[in-house]
Amino acid sequence: QVRLVESGGGLVQAGGSLQLSCAASGAISNINGVGWYRQTPGKQRELVATIASGGGTNYADSVKGRFAISRDSAKNTVTLLQMNSLKPEDTAVYYCNVNGRNPLGLKFDSWGQGTQVIVAS
Repeated sequence: QVRLVESGGGLVQAGGSLQLSCAASGAISNINGVGWYRQTPGKQRELVATIASGGGTNYADSVKGRFAISRDSAKNTVTLLQMNSLKPEDTAVYYCNVNGRNPLGLKFDSWGQGTQVIVAS
């Protein structure tokens, strides 16, 4: 079983920065990709950013140039989301998603519990 722990959310003023962290643990042989998503009440969960095993990244248009996703160089099971120039519309619960294979070669696709980000105007 794969467990994800997200951290780094909180309250910040508009224009400020936060760094979210997603730490994966458990039965992991390799990680194919990691994504950050966000959701606000009454809306569907939306993609924020993804990073593939080879390092390729993808961002929602709304966060391009402001957010950066990366893998921790020392801990390859930790993925970071650096959020700069935050706007009130970035307020949401942010979720981490990790997919890969376990030591038996079986695929997994796991979600974290979410971390709240509130950007005050």
